[in-house]
Amino acid sequence: MSDKSEELSKQRTEWSEDRTLMSSERSFSSWVGTGLGCVGVAIGFNAVFGELSPTWLPKVVASLFLLAGLIFVWSARNRACATRDRLSENDTDTGGRLSFSLIALLLSFSIIATGVVLWKI
Repeated sequence: MSDKSEELSKQRTEWSEDRTLMSSERSFSSWVGTGLGCVGVAIGFNAVFGELSPTWLPKVVASLFLLAGLIFVWSARNRACATRDRLSENDTDTGGRLSFSLIALLLSFSIIATGVVLWKI
């Protein structure tokens, strides 16, 4: 192979890594959206069925949706970080482990706070 051909091959590989990293960020965003959708279902479930007797039953079901939301958020964080660790960025500036972790931590706090509020009402 010529030097020019090797250089082009290396550049295509680097671009492929960059595309995969950006794809991982989009997947992270989608899974976080799914987790937040679970929070919305939990709030809606509690609002619609909150008057059921016994009163703890809708809260337990809503809490299960909140737990699912937490699982989605942390699973997304773990997958995004694993992909980030395997690949290196070349021509892009993608989010690092810290940004994925901060987002997951903030959303986890918010989901847990939502659960506390649901159990107080």
